[in-house]
Amino acid sequence: MKKRKTSIVILTYNNFNYTKDCIESIKKYTKKNSYEIIVVDNLSTDGTRDWLKKQKDLKVILNDENMGFPKGCNQGIEIANPDNDILLLNNDTIVTTNWLENLKICLYSNDLVGAVGSVSNHQENLQGVDFTYSDFMEMQELAIKNNISDSNRWEEKVFLIGFCILIKRDVLNKIGLLDEEYSPGYVEDNDLSLRIIDAGYKLMLCHDSFIHHYLGTAFRKDLNKFYPILYKNRTYFESRWGFNTFQFDEIKHASLRILKDDKEKSLRFLDVNCGIGTTMLKIKNDYKNSEIDGIESNENMAKFAKYFGNVFQSYDELKENDYDYIIIGNLLEKVDHPDMFLQDIKKYLKKDGFIIGEISNISSHKMILELLKDNWYFNNNFPKYNKNNFTIEDINTLFLNNGYKHTSTFNWFSILNKEEENLLEQLNNIIGQNKIYSYKTHYYSFQFQKDN
Repeated sequence: MKKRKTSIVILTYNNFNYTKDCIESIKKYTKKNSYEIIVVDNLSTDGTRDWLKKQKDLKVILNDENMGFPKGCNQGIEIANPDNDILLLNNDTIVTTNWLENLKICLYSNDLVGAVGSVSNHQENLQGVDFTYSDFMEMQELAIKNNISDSNRWEEKVFLIGFCILIKRDVLNKIGLLDEEYSPGYVEDNDLSLRIIDAGYKLMLCHDSFIHHYLGTAFRKDLNKFYPILYKNRTYFESRWGFNTFQFDEIKHASLRILKDDKEKSLRFLDVNCGIGTTMLKIKNDYKNSEIDGIESNENMAKFAKYFGNVFQSYDELKENDYDYIIIGNLLEKVDHPDMFLQDIKKYLKKDGFIIGEISNISSHKMILELLKDNWYFNNNFPKYNKNNFTIEDINTLFLNNGYKHTSTFNWFSILNKEEENLLEQLNNIIGQNKIYSYKTHYYSFQFQKDN
């Protein structure tokens, strides 16, 4: 497939210095004659419009009112060269060496890749890098080392944040423009991502393409306006897709933290309550030689999870003795009968197979402190929506009584305030140091093996 040139669409609303720096970085760090820049201004009042009028190498739309993000992006797309791919880029970004070139290499690596995105200095949607910098000179030096094209650093995603997303023109022609019901903005990139996947294409995050993102939009800073709009757009999204936007964040991180097997092995995984497939996809990316199945009763969510593996709606469809690992997340806190659940699901594990999961620690210092204050049901720490609450000893007993043996546990800690430190010191005087470790733990990850 022949690579197209790129139309870079940028929306502006004040923040003139951001806009100027962004455009200057594009001109400096992007291959000449491979792109055009389109700027849509939503009635800036800080000199942005006067500066844009002087730029002869830009396509500019000057709106007489603030059209918002989706409408503004669509305006830019509509005047773009029809043969070009479309890149939506926030004006509060600074690009770096090879950023666009590496995105395009990934985009055209396979006909099934529909859109690609860059990583940044922020961890939203796990699209961040592991390096930091003190100034832009240092940032660009680190970016040169990072931005070396490498297909091993491409990661399939369920969702790409719209601060930088490059979409094939053929894909956009197929799925249509951004949904303007999300105006003035937010959640439209979630919607766009699902539409691309639903059309049969993949989303790829390019860890070999880094850009700096300020997160400096005025809209996000005005929380009195931001939250009502976010609620409206999330409600609209759920009415359209049949599940809420929080599903994009439902990777079972705590469970996967304890998974230590050889990533080169051919393993069989089952993700219970797999949602839209975020955990399945994480396993697929990390364990490339393995197979991942899911269980999900919600048909709307299962529809997307099926793009990443086999998905079943009931346990009756599963084969016995089939899985090396079953990932259950915090399901033991939610099922009616945890012991019966563990007995029933055990038959689907291979000999010596593992169950991996996670629980909130009901005996953490935070819980104890609230109980001592007579503040239990209505406090923010208590996991009030759980049917079951456990200590780690409860979990050990539960598994041992139902045909498993313990292999490993991981403790998650939180930073203590002064009141909590005083409580732990008093508990230490009463019960001894050996139990303090467990009281400091607010969350556990655990792994148990089928005991044949």
